[in-house]
Amino acid sequence: MEGRVKFYNAMKRFGFIEGEDGNEYFVHQSALQRGVFLRENDKVSFESAETEKGKQAKNVTLLEKGSEKGKQEYNKEEEEQEEYDQEE
Repeated sequence: MEGRVKFYNAMKRFGFIEGEDGNEYFVHQSALQRGVFLRENDKVSFESAETEKGKQAKNVTLLEKGSEKGKQEYNKEEEEQEEYDQEE
């Protein structure tokens, strides 16, 4: 299934994806490949899973960046996120 990131908090490592079916899916950083970071309006593909806590996105793949940020700024944010990950 495909969808767009509706909300994602990089510090808390979770957010929500609005699927093409109109439903919202919870997404956690653990559902992403290492080194992939989501932002609002990013286009993604994912597998949907029904859990006791509700609908969740699994095996999320980034298809297209939805932000208008320049690549240099994007790379800087990735580096900052990687530094944060290494501190934990």
